[in-house]
Amino acid sequence: MGGAGQQHPSLITLLTDFGSQDGYVGVMKGVILGINPQVTLVDLSHDLPPQDVIAAALVLQAAQPYFPPETIHLAVVDPGVGTARRALALRVRDQFWVGPDNGLFHLVLEGQRGFQAVCLENSTYFLPQVSATFHGRDVFAPVAAHLSTGVSLSDFGPPLTDPVHLNLPVPAISSRLIQGQVIHVDHFGNLISNIRFAELETWRQGRPLEVRVGGHHSARLVRTYGQGSPGELIALEGSHGYLEIACAQANAALVLVGGRHLPIAIMA
Repeated sequence: MGGAGQQHPSLITLLTDFGSQDGYVGVMKGVILGINPQVTLVDLSHDLPPQDVIAAALVLQAAQPYFPPETIHLAVVDPGVGTARRALALRVRDQFWVGPDNGLFHLVLEGQRGFQAVCLENSTYFLPQVSATFHGRDVFAPVAAHLSTGVSLSDFGPPLTDPVHLNLPVPAISSRLIQGQVIHVDHFGNLISNIRFAELETWRQGRPLEVRVGGHHSARLVRTYGQGSPGELIALEGSHGYLEIACAQANAALVLVGGRHLPIAIMA
């Protein structure tokens, strides 16, 4: 990236767990616009559960296909801020990602061999004073902004070949049983599992299925939320591509005590 005649990225997305009460997100935007006033900023979300790296990884994975080439995704969910955890910027396919190296980009990187990543070490592209508690403002926002002006990825620091991966549970699959679990609860109380729906359909081979949640609750497999009767537990493919458990016109997380980590069993 960079060089005469090349088009520079003009869009930066922001994803954090900062909320909207304290002004942290606004300050990050101020830093970015101070470096590149022409950039377009898009908020993915700032209301993620605090320190929930898995939730952030799911949002990033789901968002990526809907943004144009050269988009820069700035993600800050950073329980290890100020510690020895690394900071990174990377290019995956035709988009860029900036944030802490704590697994945020695990799902984006999954199955990708051709990514380019660097460890953010060149303080030329940080703010002059770096706080131990707000790298979103002092490191990640200015790096994303400089990246949007055409600075080459390699200018930010040395190559990084081993980004941190999340220790996500993997479904156990046998000929007649899939055992998975809930890994995220969304705003509506829907329970997102670790079972990819496309893999479920391939395994199913047209067979009728029984879906059980938490050991003794049954969920009927449907295509849309509206196919469930009020208060009925349903299972369907969420927009993110994973099997999801919902409660029609209600909150499944409140109905099924336990939320995240609830076991899900699918029997054919």
